[in-house]
Amino acid sequence: MLNLFKRKSRVADLSSLGVDMHAHWLPGIDDGAQNLEESVELILGLKKLGYRKLIATPHIYSEYYPNTKATIQDAYDRLRKHLEEKGIEIELEAAAEYFMDEQFEELLQNNQLLTFGDNYVLVEMSFYSEIPKLQQYIFQLCAKGYRPILAHPERYIYYAREFEKYQQFKERGCLLQVNLLSLTGHYGKPVQQLAQRMLKDNLVDFLGTDMHKVSHLDKLKEAFGHPKLQKWVEQKIYLNASL
Repeated sequence: MLNLFKRKSRVADLSSLGVDMHAHWLPGIDDGAQNLEESVELILGLKKLGYRKLIATPHIYSEYYPNTKATIQDAYDRLRKHLEEKGIEIELEAAAEYFMDEQFEELLQNNQLLTFGDNYVLVEMSFYSEIPKLQQYIFQLCAKGYRPILAHPERYIYYAREFEKYQQFKERGCLLQVNLLSLTGHYGKPVQQLAQRMLKDNLVDFLGTDMHKVSHLDKLKEAFGHPKLQKWVEQKIYLNASL
């Protein structure tokens, strides 16, 4: 893979996606950008890759990142002010990436979830096993008019032997978002293979950067400068462009 990237790479262009709907560039509220300067570097880097709009999705996870609408709004406002002072223009929005736990269940019951686009809600779960209430949460989200998007399903490697579950998610109203870096092998070969298979089977609704830090940006620039990976991005119209 590394040798492949060294041969006649070109400038990465993700403008066909238009919008990144999964990233962690709000400053200092989760495991993403830790300060305003890092936020700016990530945003400028994503803009240079061709994105016209960026949607921040900081973690809301009671055990590790107990964010709220207020903490997210505060970080967003501080960043917007900082960008205005620097004369940086790009369309920004903020929502969240919800870990499906008891706090999430409470927010869901009270209709207090942060959404983007057509009432989309980005959700995630453990990388080690499927959560017991997953199907219940998907049903409740849809029943309340939300449109759930399962973040990085290719990283739930326990589905490798139950690949049919991805189609079941879609049949139950849950959309699927694959990480761009999964296609490069960044998270390992098994994740890369799952991501590629999902694309080939037309199961992917959104592609996201899941950008956390500058090294992710550098890997994205390097990998998606290669024509083969660029072709995977451009082979279909994803829902990113509709946001």
